[in-house]
Amino acid sequence: MHSAGDRSWLAIAGLSFLLVTAFVLAVMIAATPAKAMAKGASGLPLPRYVSLKAARVNMRVGPGRDYQVEWLYLKRGLPMEIIQEYDNWRKVRDPDGNEGWILHSLLSGKRTVIVAPWEAAGARIPMFGQAAETAAIKASVEPGVVAELVACNSDFCEISAKGSEGFVPRKRLWGVYPDETLGD
Repeated sequence: MHSAGDRSWLAIAGLSFLLVTAFVLAVMIAATPAKAMAKGASGLPLPRYVSLKAARVNMRVGPGRDYQVEWLYLKRGLPMEIIQEYDNWRKVRDPDGNEGWILHSLLSGKRTVIVAPWEAAGARIPMFGQAAETAAIKASVEPGVVAELVACNSDFCEISAKGSEGFVPRKRLWGVYPDETLGD
């Protein structure tokens, strides 16, 4: 039989253990380099961006054909962010923030972006001839246009959209990470 004093000592010891464990975990997380990325079952980094390979792609609520279809995408090349992997299925996030599972064979490693999907319809996003907002404007694109991602360095990405190539500020694109460098 334990006395009330024994139980309070056990409660204090348990709380101390939890606090020490939480502190150790916090130190380990803080010591992890910011660039360290998790690897999925495929051996590729998570998260990462990909695009839809097919013109008709089902997003399901779970990783298997027996799960209900949540969304049907009808735009080949639409960028998606892979956030998890299970067997041949990839949990993805679309530009609107919807999440679900897509069979890996319906996804492509080809990088695409969506130009300023948060902007109002009718707005025009300038594509510059060089990676500077002071450069000459080569063309402009509407918000929501899906473009091929050619390269990204510092604050600008080079994209190809509807026969035009140019540089767009990274902050106006969905489908590329803030510190990601691609291409040249």
